[in-house]
Amino acid sequence: MKIDFARNIALKILYEINTNKAYSNIALDKYINLNREKLSNLDINFISELVFGVVTWKLTLEYIIQKYSKIKIKKMSDWVKNILYLGAYQIIFLDKVPKSAAVNESVNLCKKYNYKSSNFVNAILRKIEKSDFEEIDNITDSIEQTSVKYSMPKWIVKKFYEEYGKDIANEICSNLNLRPNISVRLNRLNPKIEIGERGILDDFRTITGTKDITNTKEYKEGYITIQDEVAGLSSFVLNPKQGENVLDACSAPGGKTTYLAEIMNNKGQIIAWDIHDKRLKQVEENAKRLGIDIIKTELHDATVTKEEYLNKFDKILLDVPCLGLGVIRRKPDIKWNRQENDIEEITSIQYKILKVCSKYLKDNGVLVYSTCSMLKEENQYIIDRFLTEENFEIVSMDEKIPEGFVKITSNNMIQFLPNEKHDGFFIAMLRKK
Repeated sequence: MKIDFARNIALKILYEINTNKAYSNIALDKYINLNREKLSNLDINFISELVFGVVTWKLTLEYIIQKYSKIKIKKMSDWVKNILYLGAYQIIFLDKVPKSAAVNESVNLCKKYNYKSSNFVNAILRKIEKSDFEEIDNITDSIEQTSVKYSMPKWIVKKFYEEYGKDIANEICSNLNLRPNISVRLNRLNPKIEIGERGILDDFRTITGTKDITNTKEYKEGYITIQDEVAGLSSFVLNPKQGENVLDACSAPGGKTTYLAEIMNNKGQIIAWDIHDKRLKQVEENAKRLGIDIIKTELHDATVTKEEYLNKFDKILLDVPCLGLGVIRRKPDIKWNRQENDIEEITSIQYKILKVCSKYLKDNGVLVYSTCSMLKEENQYIIDRFLTEENFEIVSMDEKIPEGFVKITSNNMIQFLPNEKHDGFFIAMLRKK
């Protein structure tokens, strides 16, 4: 019996993710690097497709597998469960993989990891058809249908229904399953280079395919940075000037911080905080690679007041910790690792950061609050509450945002919705009176 090498690697990665709670991107990189000499580019692409596909569609796959299994999925062994995910994903979502290959290779894997269940795996996968996915539309409860059809936890679907209505909620869930292209930002401090397709903002380019950008000459020599275009908007609309004193209170890994420095033409000062020393090192490494020397990193918790910085900064960027629902298409683990009861804790941190850091702003200074999330509790409600308690006013940003982004504007706050070009994101700009 010969085991397919690429599928075997994919299974090991899925076991790490679903059983040992590893992050998908870290587990994928780890196993590919360990086996790189034995893997072709085609293998690497196939493994990536299987891993991200299964993690993205896990809830849908469970629904279809359970349709044909008398044994509850939660009672199956971890190896059997992950082998069924792998086989079912290939049958339902991969047109170029024959069903016979998906079934046979899954059975072979089961013989290796849990021999006694190989007949069970064979029986289940032979019953699964692409039509099982189409029949999800017959589910009568609309929230359950959306949850199963787009593999999204019910609590997230309910939130989206409440805030955006059924149609937009379905569109959001659908777009959060799209496989994103790679978005890179050109370094303003280096000569312009031609790479990829021009984005909505002049500084950005889109690169299709699964190219490892960090191993390219353009990346290593500091011509480009990997950054989603809508994430770059928080730095873009803050628009710090040369010579200004700027605070980035939640800076790691440094994409937004270095963009601020590029906008400032590397003249002035940026104080960059994070609570993890290891992540601050990433900010420093990115700055060095891009030829930036105005960023000063400091290990600091942004919820704790630092007296020496009161009324010191011209501009402040607060890209606060959040649930991250807007970047699920890049990090599908988020929807399985986050729970509804996380909202209270994360919003408490967000508000405290805003409240504390607002005191570091000079009079008439400008602050940008942003998240890569899409719930009003993390976004609009935070700003509304802050404006009732502090001497700040909201600043309109509509004229600063180029056409092409999918967004909803409410009371001069902008919620960007995920689509094929960009992630979900929120921005509000505030001025200290």
